[in-house]
Amino acid sequence: MSILKYPFSAVLGQEKFKLALILSAINPTIGGVLVSGPRGSAKSTLARGLADLLEGDQALVTLPLAATEDMLVGTLDLQKVLSEKEVSFSPGILSKAHNGVLYVDEVNLLSDPLVDLLLDVSTSGVNYVERDGISHQHASRFILLGTMNPDEGELRAQLLDRFGLSVNLDSSMSIDERIEIVRLRESFDRDAQAFIDSFQCKQQQLQQEMTKAKQQLTTANCSSHFRKNIAIRCHEANVDGIRADIVWLKAALAHAAWSGRTEVNQADIDVVEELVLAHRRQEQRHSDNSSTPNEPPPFSRPDNSKTPPQGTPEKHLTGNSTGNSEQPNETGEWGQMTPQTQDVSDEVLKFTEEIAQINDKKTSTNKVNHVVARASKNSHGTVVGGHKVSGKHSQSINWFSTLISSLGQWPPQTFNFKKVNHGQPIINCILLDTSASTLKRMQFSRAKAVVMQLAKNAYKKREHLVVFGFGNEQVQTLISQQKAPKTIKKWLVDISAAGGTPLRDILNYLSVYQQKLLNNDPTLRCRNFLITDGRSSQQINDITLLGETTLIDIEDSQIRRGRGVELASQLNGQYVSVFT
Repeated sequence: MSILKYPFSAVLGQEKFKLALILSAINPTIGGVLVSGPRGSAKSTLARGLADLLEGDQALVTLPLAATEDMLVGTLDLQKVLSEKEVSFSPGILSKAHNGVLYVDEVNLLSDPLVDLLLDVSTSGVNYVERDGISHQHASRFILLGTMNPDEGELRAQLLDRFGLSVNLDSSMSIDERIEIVRLRESFDRDAQAFIDSFQCKQQQLQQEMTKAKQQLTTANCSSHFRKNIAIRCHEANVDGIRADIVWLKAALAHAAWSGRTEVNQADIDVVEELVLAHRRQEQRHSDNSSTPNEPPPFSRPDNSKTPPQGTPEKHLTGNSTGNSEQPNETGEWGQMTPQTQDVSDEVLKFTEEIAQINDKKTSTNKVNHVVARASKNSHGTVVGGHKVSGKHSQSINWFSTLISSLGQWPPQTFNFKKVNHGQPIINCILLDTSASTLKRMQFSRAKAVVMQLAKNAYKKREHLVVFGFGNEQVQTLISQQKAPKTIKKWLVDISAAGGTPLRDILNYLSVYQQKLLNNDPTLRCRNFLITDGRSSQQINDITLLGETTLIDIEDSQIRRGRGVELASQLNGQYVSVFT
């Protein structure tokens, strides 16, 4: 029994996403679509609904989030080996998606090995398989269609650029739209087949228009004037390479054909601009000869009146945290205290280098004191310091080697396992206290310096990074999950501090966040860095974080409360103080 899908033409709103999907279907060489948006914004519904509009030879194949490399590229056909004593290739998802659509839900949560394979095949159009005694290759050209929720992590830049078009959705809609969407869904749930039949005419009309546009595309043309216009806009957007220029031209031609014209006009150029540039536009680069790449930025409280740049923190939750023990300063308000603009000293930078060594089980110097070490025992095969997995073999059976060594006996008397040839994935989870109490005595500047150095070390080791801020009674994503970037200066400069310290909120949020990551990749290892002045009386001993935790105490006052030691103990973690 086939599953009845919600019709594409029955989805209310999301016109940009619909257009992007249609243009990619008209011209598959555009390179597919990435849609980013919150839950409940019809991402998956529209993506799967596209399948009903494709021609017969264009299949939509789904790549499961938990897919293995064997499932993706193909592997040994065991049944044929056993029955016919012949080594044969069993095609994978990449073979089934050839000349069709490869749909990846939550593409940003794909494991790195699968992302690397997708990059290789999407670039060459050929799937090369050299494994399990098989040497095989086959064509694999497909429209890559991905959906993602940005709150759950960013997408690798290399794969991001492979998507021809990108759409950022939001869940904002009018009261009337919400009512109508619920009415349509209610009708579908009551009698799906009758609902689908009621939209059959619209579906057929849409299919016919798309078929006509494909034919029209073969004669579509773009004048030199509009080609120059595309080049100028791409240059102004500071995009890398010329992929944006090529995709923009193809999308404009497809839109002209979709509109029933053979010549591109200004409207075609304008309507696809954001679809092409949304995920490629970059800030203008400015040369600054006064600073070196290793020089830390001067930290100061930013001017909140300015429009925040790309990368501005996203709010995750709000709520009053009980038990805060923060006290106002001499002026009566935390928020009025502003740190002096000052470069981070060499001493602080040296300290942050020592901080990064703690979770590598290295010995810190006497500048990093008050370390309460609660060394967690490492089980066989885990990673210490980002090195390769210590076990020699994985749990994946090498069937080719097993069958050869068993001389055709079934079941085999012994099994041979594949060797592990990659390191364990690691994510550095940094929790930065952005409450107003950190503004005293350059505490906030030093906290930023610690974050900067931790990110630098993660970049060198090719590890993942996510930075959350907690202050002003809310938790924010300062840097979404991604491979640690080379520099985080542009994010750090614009982070401000204010309000109270929602310590329990941030720890509870991280606990849930980590569990979701672990469900997607059980091999993931977490390192947690809690950077705070400890100005909270909340008890957190009932909260459990995955991986190793280090509390970095930035409290600097004449009378120190010393709460950081207690908090580190409650988290079963290590304690380090910035100050002697």
